[in-house]
Amino acid sequence: MELSISWPAVVVAIVVGSAIAWVWYSDWGLFGSAWRKLTGVTKEDSARAGKAPFLVLVASIVVTTLALAVSCSLASSFFGSDSVWLALAVGFAAWLGFSLSTLAQHNGFEQKPGRLTMINSAYQLVLFLGVATPIGLLQ
Repeated sequence: MELSISWPAVVVAIVVGSAIAWVWYSDWGLFGSAWRKLTGVTKEDSARAGKAPFLVLVASIVVTTLALAVSCSLASSFFGSDSVWLALAVGFAAWLGFSLSTLAQHNGFEQKPGRLTMINSAYQLVLFLGVATPIGLLQ
């Protein structure tokens, strides 16, 4: 089995993942206001936290992208195909098996609102598929 990663695809995927996070959670974005209400994190809280949460976000998107790039490369080698559909299937399987299952478990035991779990799980799905797309297209 050969591990082959397209570094330009990884860079594009990191940019795509960052854009998805920004559109999803920013105050003007799709779910920023609802997320703030459900979590109780105010704009003042975010200002006090400074850049640390943003750095964690970017680092986690980089790790997610690298993990999906490696997983897509392994799947491509195994199946003898490097289609975007395979990359999307890998992204979906990773989301379902790791992200959704652990987030639902975590939020369930912490008794967080179901709507918050839905917002965050849907974000993770869009993130994983969004990151997998350039990996699949550019490998």
